[in-house]
Amino acid sequence: MAVEILMPALSPTMEEGTLAKWLVKEGDVVKSGQILAEIETDKATMEFEAVDEGTIGKILVAEGTSGVKVNTAIATLIEEGGSAEVAVKAAPVAAAPVAVVAAPVAAPKAPVAQGARVFASPLARRIAAEKGLDLTKVQGSGPHGRIVRSDVEGAKAAPAPVAIAAPAPAPVAAAPAKAAMPTGMAAETVMKMYADRAYTEVPLDGMRRTIAARLTEAKQTIPHFYLRREVRLDALMAFREQLNKGLEARGVKLSVNDFIIKACAAALQAVPNANAVWAGDRILKLKPSDVAVAVAIEGGLFTPVLKDADKKTLSTLSAEMKDLASRAKTKKLAPHEYQGGSFAISNLGMMGVENFDAVINPPHGAILAVGAGLKKPVVLKDGTLGVATVMSMTLSVDHRVIDGALGDELLKHIVELLENPMAMLA
Repeated sequence: MAVEILMPALSPTMEEGTLAKWLVKEGDVVKSGQILAEIETDKATMEFEAVDEGTIGKILVAEGTSGVKVNTAIATLIEEGGSAEVAVKAAPVAAAPVAVVAAPVAAPKAPVAQGARVFASPLARRIAAEKGLDLTKVQGSGPHGRIVRSDVEGAKAAPAPVAIAAPAPAPVAAAPAKAAMPTGMAAETVMKMYADRAYTEVPLDGMRRTIAARLTEAKQTIPHFYLRREVRLDALMAFREQLNKGLEARGVKLSVNDFIIKACAAALQAVPNANAVWAGDRILKLKPSDVAVAVAIEGGLFTPVLKDADKKTLSTLSAEMKDLASRAKTKKLAPHEYQGGSFAISNLGMMGVENFDAVINPPHGAILAVGAGLKKPVVLKDGTLGVATVMSMTLSVDHRVIDGALGDELLKHIVELLENPMAMLA
């Protein structure tokens, strides 16, 4: 018997993807859990594993093909007793069960009957054993309710009420592709306006569509307000230089951004009511300081999340941030590495931008826009004029989550920590 292998939904926001690379060819015998292909989602390149065993019959979508819709047949699998001829004929037929695919996020999951045999891929069983998970309590999203890798990886999350804080925001996951036109003007209308002008049309890839949808949703639905402060960095710069001398032998070099991450994480602990996210009809106050940091990449940006950032040393945060940023630029981050968090940092100061207002990344309660540190004339403590390195910061706040006084308290703590950096080591 031949069945279809369908394009999986490998992230909550994925509606289509690019089949980047096939790791098998027609006629190859594959085992359950074997990696079949690399698929580019709107945010990352992810591996796609087999659920069932069999022989690859016909590859229907060539590698490098973009815009492949979720649930589109990309290949056929010949089960035991089948033939390649059957697979080719079966390709256009819509087979009810999916042979090899991590089912779409929205697909209903089949419950495991009490005392019934548990169907799970070998990889899923191995991960479950490592985590000590009871597979009879895990709902499978694969064909016939089979448990696959994504099911057991997600099973480590807390129960549903708490898990709202970790995944990508529901409104964005459900946003249709057409939301990528934030102005509401149809493409044909805009193109007619410029019909007599030379231009190059740049189609939107999955990442730009997602960014457009998220930013449109953020600006239309989140009541932003902005709080601004300046930070004197001279003490931090001197402290950083001293620390880097001691860390030089270990190959560690701290950046100003590492101190900003640590300061924000500590401030969220000092002002716990601001460590919160908007969950549609309620606010979730988080206990850990999970701080997202915007990383620019070609064609878009990622916001990898540094979890439990308040508990980590500056050198640990520095190493983790370098690793996340490096893998973000090659789209090698897993969804759990860039989803979640309650607070974000966008630092354009390193690019020379003096100040700006950042757009909140839902469901976060706030985002800190960091400008460049510039030499400026200042009034010193003794009342005389002097020169100091001053950095502008703007906190964009979701008024549904954080009120003005609370936002001011959070920003004040961030500033105090940056101007007294030794306090971050306490």
